[in-house]
Amino acid sequence: MVQVEAIAVDDDGIRFRTGADDVVDVCFDGRRVWSFWLLRDSVAHGTERLVSWPSQLTRFLHGTARLSLVAHVSGVTLYDETVRLGNGEGGIKVEDEQGRPLALDKSNRISLTFETRTPEQVAPLLDAVQEVLDALREAGVQAFPAYGTLLGAVRDGALIGHDNDADLGYVSEHSHPVDAIRESFALQRFLGERGYDTQRYSGIAFKVDVIEADGSRRGLDVFGGFIAPAVGGRPATLYLMGEVGAPFEKEWIFPLGTTTLEGRTLPAPARPEKLLEAMYGPGWKVPDPAFKFETPRSVVRRLDGWFRGIRVHRNDWDRRFSTLRNTLPTDAPSDLAQYVVDQEGVPAQLVDLGAGRAGDALWFARQGSSVTALDFVPWASAAAQRVARAEGLDLRFGSVNLHSYRSWLAEGSRLAHVPGPRTILCRHLVDAGTAVSRDATWRLCEMALREGGRLYLEFLAGEPRPRTRTELLSPVPVADVVAGLEGRGAVIVHREDRQERTAPDKPGRPVARLVAEWRR
Repeated sequence: MVQVEAIAVDDDGIRFRTGADDVVDVCFDGRRVWSFWLLRDSVAHGTERLVSWPSQLTRFLHGTARLSLVAHVSGVTLYDETVRLGNGEGGIKVEDEQGRPLALDKSNRISLTFETRTPEQVAPLLDAVQEVLDALREAGVQAFPAYGTLLGAVRDGALIGHDNDADLGYVSEHSHPVDAIRESFALQRFLGERGYDTQRYSGIAFKVDVIEADGSRRGLDVFGGFIAPAVGGRPATLYLMGEVGAPFEKEWIFPLGTTTLEGRTLPAPARPEKLLEAMYGPGWKVPDPAFKFETPRSVVRRLDGWFRGIRVHRNDWDRRFSTLRNTLPTDAPSDLAQYVVDQEGVPAQLVDLGAGRAGDALWFARQGSSVTALDFVPWASAAAQRVARAEGLDLRFGSVNLHSYRSWLAEGSRLAHVPGPRTILCRHLVDAGTAVSRDATWRLCEMALREGGRLYLEFLAGEPRPRTRTELLSPVPVADVVAGLEGRGAVIVHREDRQERTAPDKPGRPVARLVAEWRR
């Protein structure tokens, strides 16, 4: 058993001394909320080691709780004390606004994990697993549970408690990435025609949204793959979207066998242990709630080059919004939204492009505008969507991916066919993207403003700098934005440089405000 000594807990994190690594569960009042590896996830701090509280968790850590540290595999309790953290007076509750217990998954995203869900609550997800497997078979592919869902089925016959979604996979009969991509889009259309709400992750993976019994939305991921044939002495290789690129035999997948998950018989690869080893390594039988994929760089480059060109920065924004998706944005409009009204009154039609949590979109809809809120991460506006439905507002929410021609061309075409001029609000979008997404933005706006209206932009101005996990925006030179707009036929009718404050105690940051229109 790993020896851990001198454990202390404070607002910075957890301090301890140890000479060996092990995975540890952090429990508040007896419930697991987070897991970490003693050495891998900590840093040297004098004679001790320190593992800092994840940023997604810190907003909850105000008050008192009984905190336990438990070795995950052995179950040995390493620490069990009442602690006070932050400046709160009550008990620490890691819950959402509906009082549902939250935890951090292996990617340190805050979520509703299976260990806190009842069989009745997850039954709709299991039903959807069966239904989607049947639909995919009808569409011509032999799909099966994959990743954590397959792992839980093979290892325990149950969903993994610290997991938070369900995964399906299939291995295409095609052996070329382009053919596999075409097949994946055809499968998505097939499911959409049968009433499933889907969202695309990459060229060969998409998600099916499933509503649980208590209204929680959970994703059912469909990962495609193919086996590249042996070439020049290199063995046949399975590439399965997500994380797999490993030597593989087709006979390890086909013909499919079966496995059992929560009492349900489901299809499975012929040799599931071979696929699990390709996914998780030879130690796949040992539970690890803090597991991190260590995909070889060569595999990452291939999967990125073939399939992931349409999900640039998506993981970062998913992580950012995971802590805010159910929190209502402020009622007050942004300075840019107020400026729009000051200039031209409340617009009849407004598009909030890059809406995020959709605070401005909600505000405009309440003023009487017909609003379309579009974002790369559509569930970021979950709280605003609930309010809009409850209040009967004229507010449509949609997804747009500015790295996907299919996505932004379709949305631009839809807007172009809605009669009348409109206003487009574009706040901190161009500084959140890339040169590719910025060009797509100008082209979408050109289509949407064919019958008149204006584009109102605001973005961090300056020389680009690397993004970090806490700062996802990167300044953009104003000259580059002006050149991009004018290159697409826009006329800049207003420009000003401003200072934007993100908090009263922080200095302002330079932003540029532009107003553009297309004159016919």
